[in-house]
Amino acid sequence: MLAAIVSCAADDVYFEPNMDFGSLRSVAVLPFQNLTSVDEAAERVRDTFMGMLLATGAVYVLPPGEVARGISKIGRIPLEGPSTEQVKQLSNVLQIDSVITGVVREYGTVRSGATSANVVSISLQMIEVKSGMVVWSASSTRGGVTLWDRLIGGGGEPMDTVTVRAVNDLLDKLFD
Repeated sequence: MLAAIVSCAADDVYFEPNMDFGSLRSVAVLPFQNLTSVDEAAERVRDTFMGMLLATGAVYVLPPGEVARGISKIGRIPLEGPSTEQVKQLSNVLQIDSVITGVVREYGTVRSGATSANVVSISLQMIEVKSGMVVWSASSTRGGVTLWDRLIGGGGEPMDTVTVRAVNDLLDKLFD
């Protein structure tokens, strides 16, 4: 059973085996797609991710205003993600090495019987701008109703704590 759990956990991360991640010095984090009913979910998760990625010191993260300026110069980018040509255009405008896109799949409160708790589910991908290839992708889901919540009746962790845990998990997968 442990082998099945470990193999499932490894399936939500992809690394391009031929990519030299040390060559990536700057990244633009595009607005995330929001598949939830919470209007500001994607913006909140993106802000948390950008701040925590910048704090690692591993890459320079362009400020959101610079990313918005670049997007306005090349035209609208669909929330599903940019085309290879749009990635290359962004690279020329913003002078970046990579682009990160994301999807917030779940954000908010879930219920199980009389108990509720916060949950967040995020999927990200990194695109290397020279080739336009996805060189890394990962997903993370954190929070939800636990056995402890059901027994004691707790409300789970606050939404910002759950979001930080999910982003930490993604960063661990990126820098692992």
